[in-house]
Amino acid sequence: MTKESSSGSVLIGLTNPKSPSNIGSVMRAAGCYRADAVFYTGERYARAAKFHTDTKDRSREIPLSGVDCLLDIVPEGAKIVCVDLVEGATALPDFKHPEEAVYIFGPEDGTISQRVIDRADAVVYVPTVGCMNLAASVNVVLYDRLAKSAMTEASDDLIRSSRDINNRVSVRK
Repeated sequence: MTKESSSGSVLIGLTNPKSPSNIGSVMRAAGCYRADAVFYTGERYARAAKFHTDTKDRSREIPLSGVDCLLDIVPEGAKIVCVDLVEGATALPDFKHPEEAVYIFGPEDGTISQRVIDRADAVVYVPTVGCMNLAASVNVVLYDRLAKSAMTEASDDLIRSSRDINNRVSVRK
């Protein structure tokens, strides 16, 4: 999916993420799926940020910002989509993604506040047995958005521009 063909803007909000590796993996997912920015609340990431994370240099392309409240970053016209194991939530396979979205994810060892859930336009969950880690949840939700989009780019050009330099394998016809 190219930025030009992307339908709407996508912001990611993380509720008090647990570790720098979570943020690093989320940043990598944000880059792969062309999210516009990542925001986080809480103190845990800032305290642990001195450790190396696997961002694949995505932090240069995608802004990463700490905020006091994720509700403050919602642009006009964007829909708030909370992603967490919350009773009454919609299963992701049944969910239709809004064009402009702020996806707010709960932490691995907690949940999104009731105040934020009450303000959400939608609350969804990934129907797994047990909970996934934060970065896995972000990847699955953003992939679901891509897969359901009519604007998906799928081509050998995309493969060539996305793969590692050590990968030159192709399917023989």
